[in-house]
Amino acid sequence: MSTTTLERPVRTVATRVERPEPPSALSASLTLGWRSVLKIRRIPEQLFDVTFQPVIFILMFVYLFGGAISGDTTQYLQFVLPGILVQTVVMASLYTGISLNTDIGKGIFDRFRSLPIWRPAALVGALLADSIRYVVAAVVCLAVGMAMGFRPDGGVLDVVAACLLVLVFAFSLSWVFAFLGLTMRSAGAVQGVSMLAMFPLTFASNVFVDPSTMPGWLRAWVDVNPVSHLVTAVRGLMSGSPQAGDIGWALIGCAVLVAVFAPLTVRAYRRKS
Repeated sequence: MSTTTLERPVRTVATRVERPEPPSALSASLTLGWRSVLKIRRIPEQLFDVTFQPVIFILMFVYLFGGAISGDTTQYLQFVLPGILVQTVVMASLYTGISLNTDIGKGIFDRFRSLPIWRPAALVGALLADSIRYVVAAVVCLAVGMAMGFRPDGGVLDVVAACLLVLVFAFSLSWVFAFLGLTMRSAGAVQGVSMLAMFPLTFASNVFVDPSTMPGWLRAWVDVNPVSHLVTAVRGLMSGSPQAGDIGWALIGCAVLVAVFAPLTVRAYRRKS
């Protein structure tokens, strides 16, 4: 029997085999997001910033500065904990850009490019996985605050709504840092620029003090700072007196961040890959 005769049945069988359908965009994003979750499980040190940082900030500001600022550490805890919750979760979002830049430097996204999947799936999956970090940060802040005597006047649903609002804002802000991670040359540069942008957003706000004592030029910035609106909205929800205006401004800020930086980030990602 000739070789040609043997090849014909093999070719016939090969042509009859149907290729599996490529995964949907949602399925591919969730799968690659689970990959990022597995990285956290194997390297738990990645959660140190969202577990130890809120503890340090709460203890330091309440017991070192609380008496000097408000005269009563218990009263200051009620004021500052929602602000530290916002600061911790928002600052955790900058890890997205550092992680993306590191993966690009290692050539991991070159491997994803060869897969028959939705091209931005790796990017969206990384952003979704980082939401777990935000949840951990929020839970740690609330747990430490409750142990120290923080008692929100609002109900459980109000506290959950406040945390969800913070998570949505952090997810929206992570698109900015993802864009930096895709456009800058090194993870160190991403971290430096991200921290430079983060400090005026978090410290030049109403997180730690009432802005009424600030000079006019600084208060003008605090009044338009989206983090200030978010902190006010979270304080209102946790105190049982939500302010619709501040909640609306916080959600508008989220929409603007996603509308501007999501297309820029996806475009930068396609150029990289």
